[in-house]
Amino acid sequence: MVQFILAHHGDVLLIVLGLVTGAATLAGGSLALRYASRIHLVLGFSAGAVIGVALLDLLPEAIELGRTWPGTAATTAIVAAGFIAYLVVDRAFLIGAGGQTGHRGHFGAGSLTAHSFLDGLGIGLGFQVSPAVGAVLAIAVLAHDVADGMNTINLSLSASRSPKTARRWLIADAAAPMIGIAVSRFIVVGASRLAVIIALFTGFFLYIGASELLPDSHHRHPRVWTTVATVMGVALIWLVVHLAAPAGPG
Repeated sequence: MVQFILAHHGDVLLIVLGLVTGAATLAGGSLALRYASRIHLVLGFSAGAVIGVALLDLLPEAIELGRTWPGTAATTAIVAAGFIAYLVVDRAFLIGAGGQTGHRGHFGAGSLTAHSFLDGLGIGLGFQVSPAVGAVLAIAVLAHDVADGMNTINLSLSASRSPKTARRWLIADAAAPMIGIAVSRFIVVGASRLAVIIALFTGFFLYIGASELLPDSHHRHPRVWTTVATVMGVALIWLVVHLAAPAGPG
């Protein structure tokens, strides 16, 4: 029955998945806004979640997809290139802004929104391969969408201090998966090219988590609970990835 639904009602299912992923992102962002008074803990948690997504979710996926080409060594090199590229652009904006860091709120939130777009694109392309592959990718995306919403709000607030700007980015992030799913109906991307894209975003997220969110959370409130929150962020992503793994192709 499930296979029949997936095979014959694919477009409807994709629309539903896009709406559900957007709702999960909005829920995560709303939680972050509600507890803005404890931003140091939320930032610490988000730092762990972003780093966890990069190391435990995106990196293994990039290596798996790029096993034939570009290969494991080249894939990890692309991760490093993504990290350095983000650093260079971030510092260039910082110098151009005369030391003001407001651009980071847009740059970081924009990266997460682009990642959400790729999530939707991945779901759509996965269903092109087979309903089972698409379902597995959808589960993986849904598993971390709440954290994505939180991270989008926290990155925007940490630099811009503007809830209005943060809400705008949250709406964009929530809409991005649906746009990605729609775009997937018109293009075909091979696994190797998708591996390169995911590897680049792995580097981006490592920079965001380790160089922006993590130092900012500790600077605001250098206490043990901030560190505990970061560890909990990593642990949550590990748990989500671990629970989703049995559903993957064997």
